[in-house]
Amino acid sequence: MTAGSVKTLRIAGVPRSLFLGSYPPRECGIATFTRDVVTAFDSGFGTHSGVIAVDEPGGEVRTYGPEVIARIRQNERGDYLRAARTISEDPAAELLNVQHEYGLFGGELGEWLVDLMRTLIKPVVLTLHTVLPEPDEKMLAITERLCRYSARVVALSETGRDLLERIFGIDPQKLRVIHHGVPSVPFQGTEAAKASFGIGQRQVISTFGLISRGKGLEYAIEAMRAVVKRHPEALYLILGETHPVVRRQEGESYRESLQEMVRGFGLQYNVQLVDKYMESEELLSYLAATDIYLTPYLNPTQIVSGTLAYAMGCGKAIVSTPYLYAKELLNFGRGFIVPFRDAGAIAENVIALLDDPALRRATERRAYRFSRQMTWPHVAIEYGRLFSELIPRSPIELVGTA
Repeated sequence: MTAGSVKTLRIAGVPRSLFLGSYPPRECGIATFTRDVVTAFDSGFGTHSGVIAVDEPGGEVRTYGPEVIARIRQNERGDYLRAARTISEDPAAELLNVQHEYGLFGGELGEWLVDLMRTLIKPVVLTLHTVLPEPDEKMLAITERLCRYSARVVALSETGRDLLERIFGIDPQKLRVIHHGVPSVPFQGTEAAKASFGIGQRQVISTFGLISRGKGLEYAIEAMRAVVKRHPEALYLILGETHPVVRRQEGESYRESLQEMVRGFGLQYNVQLVDKYMESEELLSYLAATDIYLTPYLNPTQIVSGTLAYAMGCGKAIVSTPYLYAKELLNFGRGFIVPFRDAGAIAENVIALLDDPALRRATERRAYRFSRQMTWPHVAIEYGRLFSELIPRSPIELVGTA
């Protein structure tokens, strides 16, 4: 298998799907995921999928591309039934794939999505981006109803699939694991990317994503105090703007507190907050320049992280707190786990990786090899196979490698 090679498909009638979720230009992780899975699916199978976009309050004014055939206003219950009619009456679409997050849809814990799903006459594939290990009774009930009206339920990790079967009681015959997709990029050194940013031979640590208090970035900044004593050339890049929901609720207070920490510790040369929303190409450029990727997140039940998946897909050495997704992906020497809220442990592991390039390189290779099953072309094939289980066609024939 060669890095960056592409799998080509010989297809006979792969079912056309509609995709439901948030969608760019909305700035959120689900929107990015929905766009990427649609793009990968259409690129792999030569289809032209339609999208039904979910707008948060105030988001109704945004303009979408022509692939968006309908919109749901999150807090307008009638929109869910109108969308169901659109889906059922679309003669070209044979099934619906829902990208689900509990805060994305209207009603308590997004229960209005049930209104849409139970009226459909076409199969639904439900992709669950959050699966909690200790759900309350309401979440159990809503999740059970969503899964009841789904022909298949997709978890983005083996841990998620296990929780759905063991805690939520979902029929294992309905469950599938399709990993979070990642770009298909070559395994390469950091020199050229660093040169493009003008940062020379500095050792680069990075974290990216929409910023909120649950990210634990204050512990990473505190860790940099010890890191720079041994590696004064180290540069920690915190890449991303404040999450739009957080910004509406509390402004930029969290980012400002992080900037104050940087100044208070005298780390202005070693820590930079890059305040912007990054599209995929720019993000991949920063990851290409990264020596160590850091996720100091504070939520132990986080079942998926697109940022962690992307870092693995780029073959990065990763230091992370032990949330569920990190423990699964970084197992077997694919990364390093540190306790929550432990700046000392973060510093110790970052320093060890900076001190030992051979250790860092071995870790990178293990992460990169594992992530080959997560590339977007591979994810598209898995969705194509799953859709074809529900609406059988001639077999999908794969030619080449991915």
